[in-house]
Amino acid sequence: MVGRVPADFFFSPNYLVDLGGSPIDIHRSERILDFLLAENLLEAGQVHQPVTASLQDLRLAHSAAYLAALREPESLTDIVGMEIWPTLHERALQAQRAATGGTLAATRLALEGERIAVNLGGGFHHAGIHSGKGFCIFNDVAVAIRRIREEGFEEPILVVDLDLHDGNGTRQIFAEDSSVFTFSIHNRDWDDTSALASLSVELGDDVEDAAYLEAIESTLPRLIREVEPDLVFYLAGTDPAYDDRLGNWSIGPRGMLDRDRFVIEQTRSRRGLALVMLLAGGYGGETWRYSARCFSWLLSGGSVVEPPTTEEVTLARYRSLAHRLDGTIARSESASDDWSLTEADLVGYLDVAGPDQLFLGHLSLHEMELVLEWTGILEHLRRMGFSNPRLTFDCGASSGDTLRIFSDRNRDELLMELRVSYDRHSIASMELLSLEWLLLQNPRSAFSNQPPLPGQSYPGLGLLGEVASLLILICDRLRLDGLIFVPSHLHLAVKGKKYLRFVDPVDEAWFRAVYTAVADLPLAEGSTAVAEGRVVDSASGRATRWHPMSMVLPISDRLHDLVEGEAYESAVKQASEGLSFELAP
Repeated sequence: MVGRVPADFFFSPNYLVDLGGSPIDIHRSERILDFLLAENLLEAGQVHQPVTASLQDLRLAHSAAYLAALREPESLTDIVGMEIWPTLHERALQAQRAATGGTLAATRLALEGERIAVNLGGGFHHAGIHSGKGFCIFNDVAVAIRRIREEGFEEPILVVDLDLHDGNGTRQIFAEDSSVFTFSIHNRDWDDTSALASLSVELGDDVEDAAYLEAIESTLPRLIREVEPDLVFYLAGTDPAYDDRLGNWSIGPRGMLDRDRFVIEQTRSRRGLALVMLLAGGYGGETWRYSARCFSWLLSGGSVVEPPTTEEVTLARYRSLAHRLDGTIARSESASDDWSLTEADLVGYLDVAGPDQLFLGHLSLHEMELVLEWTGILEHLRRMGFSNPRLTFDCGASSGDTLRIFSDRNRDELLMELRVSYDRHSIASMELLSLEWLLLQNPRSAFSNQPPLPGQSYPGLGLLGEVASLLILICDRLRLDGLIFVPSHLHLAVKGKKYLRFVDPVDEAWFRAVYTAVADLPLAEGSTAVAEGRVVDSASGRATRWHPMSMVLPISDRLHDLVEGEAYESAVKQASEGLSFELAP
C-alpha cells in the first residue's frame, strides 16, 4: 500500500495516429483519461500537453543518417511492418515525436519532487541508434535520458522494462554507459547485444502469473539496492496480458495489477527516487483497462476501480454528446418529427433538401457530417491519412438509405458504406433500425498480422465500436426498440456478439455449438470452414452451413427482456440438448 500518491499525466492529441491494419488501439490513452476523469480520480490540472521533441533532441539518441533516412515514406515499412502511404508518413513521425516530448516533459517533472509522472504514450524501446523496429521510430526513453544528462543530471538511472518484448533498442543505445542500467523481462531476446549495465531475462512462451511475478519479485528489489538509482523509467507494457492481440503470455488482470503495484511500491520505498511511467506495448481494444486499473489504485490511495468495458466507454462518450446533438439528431419533443439545427449550428447554412434527400427521413448531409465530426469518426479517418473525407447520401431506395464516405484522393476510394432502413415487421409491435450493410475498409493498407476474412478485400478501419455506438445513439434518440442485423458469415456474428444477441434462442444455441467446433481455428479459417460445409453434426456426420439468423442490439426494456434473462437462457439450454458439431477430417 503506497497511500495516495501525487501524479501527473502527459497527453497530446498528436499522439493519435492510425497506421491502418495495425493492432494498436489509437484511443488507448484517451480511454484511460476518460475513465480517470469520470471517476473523479484525476483533475484537469493534473493533465499536461507536452511540447513535441525537437530534431536536436532526437539527435541525442539517433544517428544523423537514420534521421535523414526517415524523410522517405518507405523508411517506415520495416518499422511498422506494412507499407505507409505518403499522406500518413508525416503524421506517424509527428505522433512519435510528440510522445517523445511527453516522456521528456514527464522526466523533468518527476525530477522536481515527490510526484510520479505518467506519459500516456511512449516506451518505444525497440528503436536503436541507427534504426527502428516493432512500431518504434524514436527511442523516447533514450532521448529523455540524454537530454537531462545535457541539463546536468548525473545520478544513476534504472530502466525497468516489463513490456512483453525485449527492450533491445534501449540496451543498445546505453551499451557503453554504466550509469544507465537497463533491465528487461520478456518472452524472447531480440539480439545478443551486451552492455556494461544490463540484465535481460528471457522467460519464453506461455508464461502465467506465478512465474512472471516470481521473476520480477526476485530481481527488482536487488537491482534497486545495487544500482541505487535516483530516477526509474518503468515501461508498463500491457502486452503480457492473456488477451493481447500480439502477445503469447497468459497474465490475468490480477497478475498485471500485482506487477504494477509491486514496481511502484519498490520505487516509492526509496526516498527521493523519481519515477516515470510509460504505457509501452499493448495491442487490441481492451488493453487500456490494465493501465486504468493500476492508475485507479495509484490515484485513490489503494482502492481499485474496475474500468468499464471498451464498448461501455465508447457508448458513454457518445451519449455524453447527446446534449450537443439535441438540435441535430434528437427528435423534437414537439408534435413535429423534424430534426433541425440551431441557428448557431447552421452558421449561415440553409438546408432546403426534400424528404427523399434526408437520411432516415431526418438527417441532411450537413447534419450527418456534423454528427460524424462530433463523434470523432471523421477525425479518426484523418489520423489514418485521409485528410479530407467526403460524404454522400443515397436515400429513398427500397433497400434502405445509404451513407458513403470516400477518401480525399479519389471518389473511387471507398472507406465506409452504411445502409440502414426501418424494420416494423421482424418482431411484433416493435420498431427497429435494420442494418442492411456495413463496409469499413482501408484501401491504402495491406494485411499483415492477420489473414483476410471471407469477403474482405482490405483491412478494416478500427471503427466498428464507434459505428455501433453511433447506431445505438440514433436508435436511442429516435425511440426505436433496437438495432437488427442478419450476419452473412460466422465471423460477422462473432464480431457482433459484443453488442448483439440472436432473437431466436434456437439460433443462439446453434451458433454457440458451431462456434465451439471451430474455436481453436483463427476466425477467418473458422468462418470459411462453416461456409464450405466442413463443420458436421457429431452424430450424423451431416454438414451444417451458415444460414440467415436475426441478431438484435436491444435498446428498449421490452427488447432486452425478449433476448436476455433467465427465460431466454433456459430456452437456449433446452435447444442445445443433443446439439454438437465438429470439424470434418
